[in-house]
Amino acid sequence: MKLSCVLFDLDGTLVDTAPDLIACLNSALTHHDFSPVAAEYVKPHVSFGAIAMINASLKEAIDDEIHAAILTTMLNEYEANIARHSQFFEGMLDVLNFIETRNLSWGIVTNKRERFALPLIQALELQNRAACVICGDTTPNPKPHPAPLLEACKRVNVSVAECVYIGDAAHDILAGKNAEMYTLAATYGYLQANDNPENWGANALIHSPQHLLTWLENALCH
Repeated sequence: MKLSCVLFDLDGTLVDTAPDLIACLNSALTHHDFSPVAAEYVKPHVSFGAIAMINASLKEAIDDEIHAAILTTMLNEYEANIARHSQFFEGMLDVLNFIETRNLSWGIVTNKRERFALPLIQALELQNRAACVICGDTTPNPKPHPAPLLEACKRVNVSVAECVYIGDAAHDILAGKNAEMYTLAATYGYLQANDNPENWGANALIHSPQHLLTWLENALCH
């Protein structure tokens, strides 16, 4: 393939946002008189959003109004503490620097809504580096629909055939396949115990940012 652009999922692929999300979840649970949960228990649900994290944390069904109140508290807390503990996965900045020094473009395609994604990207000082930022509410349909990836290609002005998309969830890879884009599954992300990324249909599995760097070097040499 002729590689011109690398597109990243955000949470669990480009940035380790779990510490902030879990801290805000536990703050909300405690505020509404529920027990906090261990980070390792809820971390695999981060890629599926706040509602999935809350559902995984509650041992029994609760009233819809209480559930909505926990969600509101969690999201407000997160908005106020968007990047207190979040950081790039080790080696990821080297990947971005490599992409930029090779005069390639890179962008972000996430299901995180603009309310949270854009302030996070600004806090990480990526707003002037990313060629595009496509959020969960940028297009009418989020991943696994292909629309966000196709919109990314449109904004970067590259063809689908010249892009690769890397994500840590099955819906990321499905979105890429639906867009007929080359895909990489990030196995270092927020995988659930029953996930089998080797069965997602990705073109390759990536086990670390360092592995991604090696993959990109090889891709550009062929």
